[in-house]
Amino acid sequence: MAEIDDVLPKYLRISRHLRDRIECGDLAPGAEVPSERELAARWKVARPTAAKALNVLRRQGVVESRRGSGTYVADRAALMREHEPRYVTSFAVDESVTALETAMVAGPRAVTDALGLSRDSAVVMRKRLIANDSGPELVTSWFPGRFAEFAVRLLDTERLPGGTLGYLESTLGRGAVMIRERVSARLPTAAERRHLTLPRPAAVLVRHRSVHDADGVAIEFDEVIHPPGHWVLQHEYPTSSTAIFRR
Repeated sequence: MAEIDDVLPKYLRISRHLRDRIECGDLAPGAEVPSERELAARWKVARPTAAKALNVLRRQGVVESRRGSGTYVADRAALMREHEPRYVTSFAVDESVTALETAMVAGPRAVTDALGLSRDSAVVMRKRLIANDSGPELVTSWFPGRFAEFAVRLLDTERLPGGTLGYLESTLGRGAVMIRERVSARLPTAAERRHLTLPRPAAVLVRHRSVHDADGVAIEFDEVIHPPGHWVLQHEYPTSSTAIFRR
């Protein structure tokens, strides 16, 4: 977690620290949280930075301000609302997931284009190796960097409550409405060959998947790498409805 914290803006590091204290019970519901002045002194930051950290928690419903008094931990119902899954997790019972890397990075061109961001915009990257009865697959997911301000668990290595899509809806109110997929094949990179234990020569199937909300805005972009010899796509359609055999 220390490596993740090192790349976060200071205000997000402060808000994550406070939230961790709240979730572990160190700061109970109704307890007063450190003031902007105390946070600024403790973290050696300017007052506006401390204020921004507290504002993140306010918008998440974790703390609440009382005029002329201070900022206090919200009651337990408001705090736990973020963790209430609204999607059934897509992980199979016998599926294993190994987190390989989670970080805030400058988005590759293909990623920022897919997410509708300007070139080199900050994105959250989550990479994991998934293994089940169908074989292993290497999955890398990217999200707009601004999402980390409120969906703070995107930068955790653990599985997210309800999966990433359920977590985004519960924290940001951004539900998945449409998914676009493109499939191609190519030679694997050295890292892909290592993670998937591929022989030489070998090719991999690549699925690019963009997830869009009700406004048509992309909220997630995935690259899924499948090794050869595994069925990952299947289509059935009546021949009478196509012109495939007349071409």
